[in-house]
Amino acid sequence: MPSHPRAEQGQQSLQLTGLRFAANLGILAHEKLAPQPIQVDAELHLGAQPLRPRDDDITHVLDYRKVRQIIIDECTAEHVNLLETLIGKLCARLMQLPGVQGVRVKITKLEIFDDCEVSIHMEAGHW
Repeated sequence: MPSHPRAEQGQQSLQLTGLRFAANLGILAHEKLAPQPIQVDAELHLGAQPLRPRDDDITHVLDYRKVRQIIIDECTAEHVNLLETLIGKLCARLMQLPGVQGVRVKITKLEIFDDCEVSIHMEAGHW
């Protein structure tokens, strides 16, 4: 019986879910006066990666602490009127990270209405 070669790599993605903070976002008068609570969920497709990093050093992988901070910084840098503007800006920035082949981002405005939340999702790059 022939033996199958052992896989050396696997498809990898990094996910940050439930990241909550306040962003300067919205067109309503009260939204322009103070930051609004949002939640960001992001998935970054890293493509084929070794099943184990070459060593146990954070500098040889995508540091999710940095990804988290980039998300916060991009969403709080300036006031934007539209979720569509913010999500596009964030996707473009995440696609610039080394090794990132694709991104999926969802931004939810948590308190826009009394009876529901509003989310928008965008996907960019290759999956």
